[in-house]
Amino acid sequence: MSDSKTFKPAPARRARGVQTAGPQAQRNLLRAASELFYREGVRCVGVDAVVERAGVNKMSLYRQFSSKDELLMAYLEQKDEQFFAYVKKSFAKHPGEPAKQLQQYFDDLAVRASVDGYRGCPFVNVSVEFADIGHPARQFVFRNKARLMAHLLELSTAAGADDPAALADALGLLIEGVYAASQTYGPGCGPILAAPKVAGQLIAAACGAGPVR
Repeated sequence: MSDSKTFKPAPARRARGVQTAGPQAQRNLLRAASELFYREGVRCVGVDAVVERAGVNKMSLYRQFSSKDELLMAYLEQKDEQFFAYVKKSFAKHPGEPAKQLQQYFDDLAVRASVDGYRGCPFVNVSVEFADIGHPARQFVFRNKARLMAHLLELSTAAGADDPAALADALGLLIEGVYAASQTYGPGCGPILAAPKVAGQLIAAACGAGPVR
């Protein structure tokens, strides 16, 4: 892979940080990668910066990840778990009420995307950085988005939408718009704050009902 950097052990005298036990080293490295990759971008962050932020030496890193790509994939796996935990928590606020679950997701997304320092969707960010659609990172992004769309379609169907696929597609587009607006207009901007209302209008129109709030 063009972005891969195979880690080659440096002489012991150049090692920095602490040689940390496997499980703790992995947690430290993933935490550091998550912070740096999300805030600064994958391509802009070198492995030395990750090691320094993690507080481990390179030997600890070599034992956990063989390449930058491998670290990137572990980062995406972690973000995927966190994202769908967030989705599940949002939907759980209205059990058995699919239209309200869809609405709640946008209410929560608007709050999340209004926090200072918000850097948008980590999967969108990675997709922009890797032009090759065959790269494992891009393929991971496709799977993440497909899984979200499946949830939207399931709820749109359960909510009685006249065209569930069309509603799911419209809501999916609106979600991506929130992510983009957070970076082009800024967190908490007008377009983000308008998203929950627009989502409500889409849901109501598709389901032949009044506002779902």
